Amino acid sequence: MSIPYWRLSALYLFYFASVGAFVPYWSLYLKHSGFNPAEIGQLSAMMLSTKIIAPNVWGWIADFTGKSVRMIRLASLLTAILFAGFLWVQQYVGFAVLIVSFSFFWNAVLPQFEAITLYHLKDQAYRYSQIRLWGSVGFIVTVLVLGWMFEHRSIQDLVYYLLALLVLSALTTLTTPEVKLNNTESISLKLLPILKTPAVLVFLIVNILVQISHTPYYVFFSLYLKHHQYGSTLIGSLWALGVVAEIVLFIVMKPLLNRFSLRAILLVSLFLASVRWLLIAWFPEHLWVLIAAQLCHAATFGGTHVVAIHFVHQYFGEQHQGKGQAIYNSLSFGIGGVLGSFFSGHYWELLGGNFIFSIAAACCGLAFLIAYYGIGPKNKQVKQVLG
Repeated sequence: MSIPYWRLSALYLFYFASVGAFVPYWSLYLKHSGFNPAEIGQLSAMMLSTKIIAPNVWGWIADFTGKSVRMIRLASLLTAILFAGFLWVQQYVGFAVLIVSFSFFWNAVLPQFEAITLYHLKDQAYRYSQIRLWGSVGFIVTVLVLGWMFEHRSIQDLVYYLLALLVLSALTTLTTPEVKLNNTESISLKLLPILKTPAVLVFLIVNILVQISHTPYYVFFSLYLKHHQYGSTLIGSLWALGVVAEIVLFIVMKPLLNRFSLRAILLVSLFLASVRWLLIAWFPEHLWVLIAAQLCHAATFGGTHVVAIHFVHQYFGEQHQGKGQAIYNSLSFGIGGVLGSFFSGHYWELLGGNFIFSIAAACCGLAFLIAYYGIGPKNKQVKQVLG
């Protein structure tokens, strides 16, 4: 069976183009709209809180009905419709209602699409990185273009650009190939025993800590750079640089998977994550240090994410792929993101960005220790599983 490479890649391209407009610039938009750091952290936590519920609800529905593609199309359409409400709301309560509403559907799309992609790849799971890299391309193009545009136009226009990208993303789902899931696996394959597996528990705890550490970056990095007198174009360029490094990693991921275990890739990624947050924390005035820190994004996001996708694919099987991807997303990006958002938002002005990013480094250091001792050398998740 041939792999529908471009149809799978297209949704990643437009989905992450939307992310490229949202993540670097949404906090700047909220500040421009009159919200303080604590409120920005709260609104970000509200959005991430839907990741705790939405992926699981949609994942169970998709696995039960076998209609993952239809779920993706419906969720993408409702995302765009609800996001349009930001064209009119101005107050905190209105923002909060819309953020919870639109993100409940937006956060449901990616976990299901990851499961669909891995279904089409089957025993060629190592090719996941070759498809996922187009999401990084979409992110880079958007973040660079908008960075340049916001040097000349108001950040208030961000809502129009985001809405256009969400509509394009919804239209792209119409080309997403259908899947026919094989539900003939043994009925004895239950979800709870999988979740009780020690390696799975360690994997989930590690990823919660990783996302706690990343949330200050996602929510406040642009504001942090603004505070240190960086312009919108340079801010966009630094965001893009991190994703360029991520693309390079995706390109070379297959030989890395052939040579190193998932455990080794994860440990190196966690170590570099700690280094990255410390560099950002204590040397923000040195551009060359920030460049080095952004190059570490290849490992801190790209490496940990690819390991996670393969880990879920290996442990949860075809029968539970939708639920497995949903659990990974809801616990790591959901619970981890909510905790990171509330903490960083509440203490940003009180303790300062330097301290917050240092705490992020400590979280990754703890994750490294848990992974090192919790996923032992005998549990390497070796390369033959990945092709």
